[in-house]
Formats: sequence, structure tokens, C-alpha cells
Amino acid sequence: MKPAHIGRKISRIRELRGIKQETLAQELGVSQQTVSRIETSESVEEDILAKVAKILGVTTDTIKNFSDEAVFNYFNNFSDNSINQGPIGAHNTCNFNPLDKLMEVLEENKKLYERLLESERAQNELLKKMIKE
Repeated sequence: MKPAHIGRKISRIRELRGIKQETLAQELGVSQQTVSRIETSESVEEDILAKVAKILGVTTDTIKNFSDEAVFNYFNNFSDNSINQGPIGAHNTCNFNPLDKLMEVLEENKKLYERLLESERAQNELLKKMIKE
């Protein structure tokens, strides 16, 4: 049996998490080249693996047991289980009318604008009085 290539697994998890090598390097306090060497290594020291796992937001076991197949199976199952539930899902229903909320916000914005306008008018009046004096 071929040994698990830990560096490659780190690389895949990092990519899936949307983290660049430079960012991982900065978090580890090493150079980008060091991260590149880690990702091309078949094995990684446990203390380094623990630091990498923490930064990636996973456990060391997750890295050790990672496989692309598992990721695809997870997302396929997730998709299959939610396919008939619409964009929001079966258990998340909207209990208000979004248009009503939009109109409420619009009215609040109008009131704020009117108060701002009134404040500006008052400031202009004060400036006019100061100029006359």
C-alpha cells in the first residue's frame, strides 16, 4: 500500500479553503518556499502538521484521512438531500413580506434624509446670521 502523501493533502485542503500559500506561510511564520516544500513532502512532522491543521481550521486526522473522493461524496450527498427544497430549504420559511420590509426601510431613509435636510437648513440660517453680524 502506498503511503499517504500528507503534503499533497495539505495543499488540497488549503486550496479548498481558498487560502494561498503566502497566507499559510505568513500564519506559520515561514517563507512561501517552505510551505511549498511542506506540500511536496510525503510526510510532515507532527508539530508542523498540528500548526497547519489549526490554521486550515481542521484536525490533524482530517488532513491524514483526507481524500478528494470523500469531498465529492459529501457534496453529492448534500446536493441530493437538498435538491427538492428550493433555494431557501424546507425548514427555512420567510415569515414576513420582503417588499413590506423594503418599503419600511425606504420610509425610514426618507425620514432620515428630511431630518438631515432640516439640520442643513438650520446650519445655513446660523451661518447667515453670523455673516450679518
